[in-house]
Amino acid sequence: MCAADTRRIAVVGAGIGGLTLAVALREYGISVDIYEQTDELREVGAAVALSANATRFFERFGLLETFASCAFEVSALIYRDGRNGHLIGRHQMVPEYRQRFGAPFVGIHRADLQAILSAAVGLDRIQLRKRLVDIHDTGTRAALRFDDGSTAEADLVVGADGARSVVRRWMLGYDDALYSGCSGFRGVVPMDMLQSLPDPSALQFWVGPGGHLLHYPMGKNHINFLLVERHPTPWPRREWMMPATEGEQLRHFAQWHPAVVEMITAKPVSDRWGLFHRPPLGRWTKGRVTLLGDAAHAMAPHHGQGANQSIEDAVVLAACLGETGSGSLAEATARYERLRRGRTRKVQYASISTADMLHLPDGDNADRRNARLGSFEGALHHLGWVHEFDAGTQEPNDRQGGTWL
Repeated sequence: MCAADTRRIAVVGAGIGGLTLAVALREYGISVDIYEQTDELREVGAAVALSANATRFFERFGLLETFASCAFEVSALIYRDGRNGHLIGRHQMVPEYRQRFGAPFVGIHRADLQAILSAAVGLDRIQLRKRLVDIHDTGTRAALRFDDGSTAEADLVVGADGARSVVRRWMLGYDDALYSGCSGFRGVVPMDMLQSLPDPSALQFWVGPGGHLLHYPMGKNHINFLLVERHPTPWPRREWMMPATEGEQLRHFAQWHPAVVEMITAKPVSDRWGLFHRPPLGRWTKGRVTLLGDAAHAMAPHHGQGANQSIEDAVVLAACLGETGSGSLAEATARYERLRRGRTRKVQYASISTADMLHLPDGDNADRRNARLGSFEGALHHLGWVHEFDAGTQEPNDRQGGTWL
């Protein structure tokens, strides 16, 4: 632990990225104040899949034992034809994945992860019911104004307020969300309700023309799933989800494998989620304000890297601030962008294009995809450049998304 740092760091958002940043900054003696708009700590969504590029840091932060008690280590990565269940590829992950990448691949409830991180930060550093309405950057400080009339000052503001970021909108002056052309349904189902499901401890993709089902275990004997279908008409609402009627989830998938139908009908549906992302930014920093996680690079969920890249961002930004010491904050944020923009941009592109790959119509392209996903080396090529990276010790090489400016 370094000596206490007197710089004032304000983090907007008590999600995974903002909390991880606060934990990581402790190593440098830097404390933060976190401002969260909700009246209690709660993560949107049920579960998150964390790959080795994120889970490796829980040991470093001294949280491994608590983390392991809540997480479910995924046994295998499996690809299947969604219509008949035909096995396209099976890749064992215990112990092979951990041996290959140096840390486990797990599913964990978002609320459990948030509870672990917030306890490590300390609830005294987190202020709830603080909905940001404006930032005023004087050049020597940044002043935050909240909807309850209160204000706060900081030397640096970190916008970690998610995919619907107020800080990003303040920085750009407009909302730049892009609809991906896909929508779907999310759910959590007890394993004992899924009698038709093979390999319940695995992360599985059931693929087919125009859609796919992804699911993985998340601990407490539950499975988290995301059902995705092409929905190419313009998204009809300002909100990113809209009401759905029971049976709507079967429109494209009624004739798929019984395990798929069983999972997506195990619990009633209530909402259809539009899958949005945001274009890469030319800059993440404006004066004394910078972005982190989904606020900087919200991505489609098809690579499962949203939370993982937020954790990488937090580790790198903490190091840039800590190693700069009392030096220029501008130098620290410039280095942070140099180390992160290219990598996250590559992950964003890979995430949006993965849906095209998973949804191929029958034919030669689908056959080539299946051959690639069926081979261990093909799967490693598809995933390894993401999962092998250690943001705490490495700069990304070209394959891992080395930054260009």
